[in-house]
Amino acid sequence: MGNCHCQTVDAAALVIHHPNGKQQRMYWSISAAEVMRMNPGHYVSLIIPIVQSAGDHGPDDETRRSVKFTRVKLLRPTETLLLGQAYRLVTTQDVLRVIKAKKTANLEKTKKENQEDLQKTEKKTEVQRVFSRSVRNQQRCCMGSSARRHKSWRPSLQSISELGA
Repeated sequence: MGNCHCQTVDAAALVIHHPNGKQQRMYWSISAAEVMRMNPGHYVSLIIPIVQSAGDHGPDDETRRSVKFTRVKLLRPTETLLLGQAYRLVTTQDVLRVIKAKKTANLEKTKKENQEDLQKTEKKTEVQRVFSRSVRNQQRCCMGSSARRHKSWRPSLQSISELGA
């Protein structure tokens, strides 16, 4: 019966994983700022397990497998570490490295999108040029020689001789 009590206490604990592999258990809530003060040069992150089922074999098939992914969310110093959760200490260098990698990825993505937009714009302008050329050529062909004469045609009046003056 005493073992049962210990297991429930363990379930009602928060676990902090240190970078060196050490695990620290706490049986009370604590703020992230306090943990950061106890471990200078580290940030506190929440470990979020994400479970996805691999393949749909049907409702009665028991051979379904689940793939676990882990997401890490950095906590602000004002946030409180809650019982029943797992947390990880992350070094400042790791955080800066990840932020730098994200910025680089965003810049590359933006650069790629800008190049694609530029290529689309160039294609559109080329299509417009070809279209306008074909319209001009079509107008020249369809106008024929009579239409061109009308542009330069000027009326000529023949003088009328007056009889009986």
